[in-house]
Amino acid sequence: MAARTKTTKDRPSYRCTECGWQTAKWLGRCPECQAWGTVEEYGAPAVRTTAPGRVTTSALPIGQVDGRQATARSTGVPELDRVLGGGLVPGAVVLVAGEPGVGKSTLLLDVAAKSASDEHRTLYVTGEESASQVRLRADRIHAIDDHLYLAAETDLAAVLGHLDAVKPSLLIMDSVQTVASPEIDGAPGGMAQVREVAGALIRASKERGMSTLLVGHVTKDGAIAGPRLLEHLVDVVLHFEGDRHARLRLVRGVKNRYGTTDEVGCFELHDEGITGLADPSGLFLTRRDEPVPGTCLTVTLEGRRPLVAEVQALTVDSQIPSPRRTTSGLETSRVSMMLAVLEQRGRISALGKRDIYSATVGGVKLSEPAADLAVALALASAASDTPLPKNLVAIGEVGLAGEVRRVTGVQRRLSEAHRLGFTHALVPGDPGKVPPGMKVLEVADIGDALRVLPRSRRREAPREEEDRR
Repeated sequence: MAARTKTTKDRPSYRCTECGWQTAKWLGRCPECQAWGTVEEYGAPAVRTTAPGRVTTSALPIGQVDGRQATARSTGVPELDRVLGGGLVPGAVVLVAGEPGVGKSTLLLDVAAKSASDEHRTLYVTGEESASQVRLRADRIHAIDDHLYLAAETDLAAVLGHLDAVKPSLLIMDSVQTVASPEIDGAPGGMAQVREVAGALIRASKERGMSTLLVGHVTKDGAIAGPRLLEHLVDVVLHFEGDRHARLRLVRGVKNRYGTTDEVGCFELHDEGITGLADPSGLFLTRRDEPVPGTCLTVTLEGRRPLVAEVQALTVDSQIPSPRRTTSGLETSRVSMMLAVLEQRGRISALGKRDIYSATVGGVKLSEPAADLAVALALASAASDTPLPKNLVAIGEVGLAGEVRRVTGVQRRLSEAHRLGFTHALVPGDPGKVPPGMKVLEVADIGDALRVLPRSRRREAPREEEDRR
């Protein structure tokens, strides 16, 4: 069927008042009679309005609205409940995105089994695997329940048919990019198909009061694949992240209409499945009887949760004209800034022509400025081959002038360090209430912080560098 062409009633027209010549757009000079300023608009677009219709629900004062219908129900996984704000709200649609192999399907299958009960059925729809493959994973992680239903479908109409047959309280779709609607042109995973499938599932969730968990793919840059409209339509967006070679997995809330987005759930991925970590700080520490040069501990905030992490540094003589600068778990730019501050403000000249390696323990990524002081002390300790005092944590942001700036949540950080047995801390000025029994040293600049290293050993590295020259 040919596309409908717009008439003069659909769009404005312009006409010359001298010769009557017509055009679809305004011109300052008439091309027909060459007259200036004679082209004027004589047609206007028709104004289309929508007539008032019947309302489905009468408007009520907000105080009379029943809020019990939005009461969250636990998923059976406390760490996921923490990120969701207490659990799954009936009718809520949650988008879970993450890298391939990070553990999304394993976590959601565990949630499907733990949330299933006599009153609340769970439907797990897989579009990427067969039903037998999912069953094998369920046997491995012990996610077998009589009220957990499993279906392998890639057709939207079939998925909606399963909803009518099972009538679940929780739907898990793995993944939304694999399902397609026969009424929409395009391959599964395309913009039109993702928009149609997500819209249909969201409507079904709202109408039935059914919670829905959608698994989403990500691009090579880490962004959620598909149209950005998908993130606007859903109620909650969770991002599953973690290094494939490490056990730690973090679930961050990017968007949450039912709670805050500053909570982080910590999980450990192992052969038997995935389990929540109520106290994950042990993964980021190396227990030693004696301190080792080049190591320093800090307390980072993941959302509102304080985590004790270890920063390690190693410096060796360079065999090439351009020394190496290698980082793992740390931002290369922040490490380079700390090297410049140590050389200029801390008077440690042995770092300029040496290979420097810096990393974190346990796969944690430190990106907040509060870890600057720990990175600087680890580098200085490695350069002088002098260990820092035992049971010491360093917290603070270091500026280019060498000053140590205040950071947020110092009291929470110190309380977590004290709970794990640390007795000494280097912090910026005015830390607030200090836990009893913990010795806190306030430092104003990097020079004050470097005094925790023995003076004779701290000057050894610059002197050796001068001897080589």
